[in-house]
Amino acid sequence: MISASMVKELREQTGCGMMDCKKALTETNADMEAALEFLRKKGLATAEKKSGRIASEGVVKSLIDGKVGVLLEVNSETDFVAKNAEFQAFVDEVAALIAKNAPADVEALKAEQLGGMTVAEALTEKIAKIGENMNIRRFERIDTKGVVVDYIHAAGKIGVLVEAEAEDNDDVREALRNIAMQIAALNPKYLSSDDVSEEYKEHEKSILMAQAKEDPKNASKPDEIIEKMIMGRLNKEFKEICLLEQEYVKAENKENVKGYIDAVSKKIGSPIKLVKFVRFEKGEGLEKKEDNFAEEIANMVK
Repeated sequence: MISASMVKELREQTGCGMMDCKKALTETNADMEAALEFLRKKGLATAEKKSGRIASEGVVKSLIDGKVGVLLEVNSETDFVAKNAEFQAFVDEVAALIAKNAPADVEALKAEQLGGMTVAEALTEKIAKIGENMNIRRFERIDTKGVVVDYIHAAGKIGVLVEAEAEDNDDVREALRNIAMQIAALNPKYLSSDDVSEEYKEHEKSILMAQAKEDPKNASKPDEIIEKMIMGRLNKEFKEICLLEQEYVKAENKENVKGYIDAVSKKIGSPIKLVKFVRFEKGEGLEKKEDNFAEEIANMVK
């Protein structure tokens, strides 16, 4: 008889999924050594060894399902595997699962069922089969009463979701996609300057003040003049990091994004209010793999 403790023990030894461990024990009449060998022959027992390898490539994918938008990043070790059809299909399946079941976070997502096993187990199988470490890094799900649109740049290098309170029509969607392209290109940190915390403002202000006082050209200037200079620089920074204050990249004049949205709203006779945006860039903030060809060749001939 195969007990839960046996399955648990085999899983801890191999890092394989529960269903794979149970199947291995079933196929080998509950012989632990034979089950371990069974998993090794299938390649599943090597998946855990790959889990420590750097995975900073991969893809950012999006999905729009009615009023629900999903943005998902899944990483692999190489760009070559990220283009693999099986890898791409797996990411699509996971994105659809997020849209349908609304898991709370990545850990909850990994516990969801996908094709008769958990997402975590399915991921382990893909690692074993494809031969590279892979990781479901993050996702964002927007469920709106308004409109949500997506934009994917450079075949999954950057992905964007934009949510707005607005009527759902072609003009609105076109405007929001233009905004999504702006976000992909200029990477704003905030929706507007109203969203910037006072703590951040004071921190930036203190840095600019210190820089200004270090400049010999400002030695004779009174504090109130320096203060005005600093506020000017701070406002200029907000125009770079706050979406609504950014200069709209497709504008022929100096119109900002808010001006563009207001113009579209006036044209269609219906208000558009930007609510939220999400931007993922593949591998941002992750350690990058450095190729060591000498080491690679040495490992190949061992």
